[in-house]
Amino acid sequence: MSTTPSIWTLSVIMFLSGIGIPILATWNAALGNQLGSPVAATFVLFAVGLVISSVLLLFVGAPPAAAFTMERPYAYFAAAFMLFYALSVTWAGPKMGIGNAVFLVLLGQIFAAALIDHFGLWGAVKSTLTPRRMAGIVVMAFGIYLARKPV
Repeated sequence: MSTTPSIWTLSVIMFLSGIGIPILATWNAALGNQLGSPVAATFVLFAVGLVISSVLLLFVGAPPAAAFTMERPYAYFAAAFMLFYALSVTWAGPKMGIGNAVFLVLLGQIFAAALIDHFGLWGAVKSTLTPRRMAGIVVMAFGIYLARKPV
């Protein structure tokens, strides 16, 4: 029996994760407005995340200490990107609209994902950026533009 979830299970999880991004942005922006500080709101976001992930770690078990090596030092800095996202969307979202902010984040994700996949960066599965894939990305980018363009 395989322990790898099906592509459908993974797809549902990622879809739900996508739903969570604008909710996170909206809620953290609201907290930033309430506190008068995007930095304080982001601190609360990470503090709550630390508590929840610590509890989850108690249930699933921590990796052995030997696993924490500097084999891939860049991997430890992923949190910096999450911090940048949380701070920027908490600050900019209320100023430009959560929808506009998240759609621009999505456009950046599509661009970066295509490059990461094309070059197989940082151990990602390599997937060549063909003209067909490029056309799909352009269509997605145009769709994002149309969805957020003022009428």
